Amino acid sequence: MSGLCREIITLQLGHYSNFVGTHWWNLQDASLCYDLDMPPGELQSDVMFREGVTLGGQVTYTPRLIAMDLKGSLLTLRQEGILYKSENDASASSWEGEVISHKHTPPTKNSFLQDLDKLDNGEIPSEVNLHSSQQAKHSETVNSSIEQSKKTYSLEGSVKVWSDFLRLHLHPRTISVIHQYNHDGESGRLETFGQGEGLCKGPLLDELEDKLHFFTEECDYLQGFQVLCDVSDGFSGLGTKVTELLQDSYGGRGILTWGLSPVSHPKSTPMREHCHLMNFALGMLHLANHSSFFCPLTLRGGLGPRPDPVPEFPYLSYDPTLWYHSSALLALALDTMTVPYRLRQHSTPMWQMADALAVCGRKVVSAYGAIPLPVVHGTYLSDALDAFTDGLPWKPLSACPEQHNGICYGQSVTLRGLEKQCLVRPHVPSSQPSSVLDYISNEEDILASCIQSHYPASPMAVQCVSSASKLTPPFPQIISKSVNPQGLLWNVQTISAAAPPVMGIPVLTSLQSTPTLGTWLSQLQTTASRLDLRRIAPSFLAHGPELSDIQEALEQLRVLAQNYCSDNSSKFSLSSEDDDNDD
Repeated sequence: MSGLCREIITLQLGHYSNFVGTHWWNLQDASLCYDLDMPPGELQSDVMFREGVTLGGQVTYTPRLIAMDLKGSLLTLRQEGILYKSENDASASSWEGEVISHKHTPPTKNSFLQDLDKLDNGEIPSEVNLHSSQQAKHSETVNSSIEQSKKTYSLEGSVKVWSDFLRLHLHPRTISVIHQYNHDGESGRLETFGQGEGLCKGPLLDELEDKLHFFTEECDYLQGFQVLCDVSDGFSGLGTKVTELLQDSYGGRGILTWGLSPVSHPKSTPMREHCHLMNFALGMLHLANHSSFFCPLTLRGGLGPRPDPVPEFPYLSYDPTLWYHSSALLALALDTMTVPYRLRQHSTPMWQMADALAVCGRKVVSAYGAIPLPVVHGTYLSDALDAFTDGLPWKPLSACPEQHNGICYGQSVTLRGLEKQCLVRPHVPSSQPSSVLDYISNEEDILASCIQSHYPASPMAVQCVSSASKLTPPFPQIISKSVNPQGLLWNVQTISAAAPPVMGIPVLTSLQSTPTLGTWLSQLQTTASRLDLRRIAPSFLAHGPELSDIQEALEQLRVLAQNYCSDNSSKFSLSSEDDDNDD
């Protein structure tokens, strides 16, 4: 381990958060390098991963992770995993009478999981060339095998739950299953904020505290917690209690909460959509109160019943309603936005990043991303930025439009995935630079100069790393054929239908605190206040909170929105602002 490692513990609360988290951990796993002869990477994997030893003496490297989901959400995945499975698991029985065995057919694994099983058993799947030494760790074996495989997987029709595309092993203390509620079906669903609040007590609370103690006690320099929480269903209430526990028990540590919401839910109804909106409003307020900052992440065009179209990314071909696709996109953005506090050198601690963004109680921030940042092969960062004369290239990732009047209270900008030769144009003596950005010799300064032309005199932190997120299977094949394997745009003459797969793309993200959030929060509060829950969603009140508590929370949301007010703040209108929400 090089330098000081400030460890982070990740919590994933809810099914969609586990979708995003699975893609996130797959990206981390694909980037792991065990070759001691290779120079250390820009990102320090020990921040997110822990090293352990199995009962058989095998060294393991697993996420420092606690993941919660409902009964029926795992399918083929064992809750305790297989790393610490003893060969003598079946203990001897003293029963001497007749034994009757009842067997059920396990769910069928897709082709990707079947290949992983073959690797676990020491087999080499077809089309895979294994070049790892016998002493290599399991993750190294999987990485080298999958990367050198020419095999691709089309899992769109076979992914039902997040474990259907999980490529790494988890620690036995990672997964918690909430048996009171069902993942699928029409009954026993975790749908409301009050249901989630009521869960964090008794055995579940004891289990959570036990797992937190296990992971925190082995950390030398714990910098904080990264919380991914579903905010459209009952997990918003559970997340509120979990972040409150973290705040009370680990005061002074960073708590960065990312509120996840899919574009659409299966089997949704108008009543459930109203519940989703109220869950979002209550969850966002309380999660922000108990966190260092709260950032919603969703590809929805808005939060009303009839939102604007989803953001379009010119070089992606994805189905926004397919969780397997949309979660991959958000995981790519999250992998870039979290770079500052995962760097090996000159990292920005979570608390420092939060303090710079959540100024004066403005704890809600919005996210934007260019996925990928379009850079033509053979050109430079300045060329890519100069191509966007009317605005910056990123799209909303929080259902909140971008500020266009140049006012910004704080901003964290990160670019990753561009090699050094693509960042700064080499200076040629006696030549005239083609762009004013070419007068700048540092990539962070080039990016900062471009952004400051849109946000003059606004506080901003800029970070550039050359390593890209490695897009190995089972990442969905959603990248356009206009993109070459290095993530750059092909020249028109070189586009090939038989081009090799894209191994990584440049991604540009921004976390912002701007006056637009005030208008956005205010309209969310107005829309939620119009809902007559006693008439359109009485089940929401059946499990709490009381109507008076909801009204008080919405008043706090209105006050929070006023924190972002600026005389010069731009106005925008959500498509749902004038909608009649009492369907």
